[in-house]
Amino acid sequence: MSHKNIALFVAHVGCPNMCSFCNQHIISGKQETATAGDVDAAVKTALDSGCCDGQLAFFGGSFTAIDRPYMMELLSAAKPYVERGDITGIRISTRPDAIDSEVLAILKEYGVEAIELGAQSMDDHVLTLNRRGHTADDVRRASRLIKDSGFELGLQMMTGLYGDTEEGAIFTARELIKLGPKTVRIYPTVVLEGTELADLYSAGKYEPETLDGAVKTCAKLLPMFEKAGIKVIRLGLHSGGNVEDGYIAGAYHPAFRELVEGQIYFEKAIEKLSQFEGGNDHTYKIFVNPKEISKMTGQKRQNIVQLKDNNYICNVFSNSSLNKYEILIEED
Repeated sequence: MSHKNIALFVAHVGCPNMCSFCNQHIISGKQETATAGDVDAAVKTALDSGCCDGQLAFFGGSFTAIDRPYMMELLSAAKPYVERGDITGIRISTRPDAIDSEVLAILKEYGVEAIELGAQSMDDHVLTLNRRGHTADDVRRASRLIKDSGFELGLQMMTGLYGDTEEGAIFTARELIKLGPKTVRIYPTVVLEGTELADLYSAGKYEPETLDGAVKTCAKLLPMFEKAGIKVIRLGLHSGGNVEDGYIAGAYHPAFRELVEGQIYFEKAIEKLSQFEGGNDHTYKIFVNPKEISKMTGQKRQNIVQLKDNNYICNVFSNSSLNKYEILIEED
């Protein structure tokens, strides 16, 4: 069986307020929230198709802030599948201010393995502007409790939020790294219908991050986390649901991670090529790990085109001795 998580959404349920950017119904494509019956159906479908051996994940909303009977209903429906080994465990996402020792004890009892916190920013001013309703210290406190209780910690951050900057995103990344999560998700802000950001954008009070700007910012963030040994399990808002239909503005692309990794390779290539004296009459061989050729080439060969625009005519070759993001360049 392939390792694949089963995702169920509890869209907006448990959220004490509406964040400036949030419309979970559009993001998830779900108008109804998950039920115990949905848990059974989702796991059985995964088992029948041979695509299980992963976690059952409750995303959207704030799982530990929903009404306790409803939370227990979902956990009770999932627990038998954990006990039988049909799924490896349960993964949830929640708010930093909805974590305490009591709820962590309940989650442990029902087989929850991983808890992801929607930090979004570690700048209190940005958090207030975007109506998050919690502080950066709440993120720090909740992260410590989660790790001390033996759960896997995941953290989520955003770039391009109302009132934020690239420097602010880098600051947030540094603060999250200090907390030692196992995983991170990075979401560039997207303006969706039915949100406060949509109103601010329409009124000319909010300038969304461009796709190019978000790619360049995340090309700085991704290596920071990887260097710290933290796995970035999501980069960019996932495609599907009603995102394309509800999209108004901002940095959305269905292959966002591919663009970011291509940008990392482009910047490394430019840096190394600048050490050569050749111009239009010179060609260069760029060597990368075989698995990284498409990233060095860029989506639709855009890196090769951009390098040529910078007077570097390049061809890409494989070298299995090189690691990810390592490149070797020879003058042809």
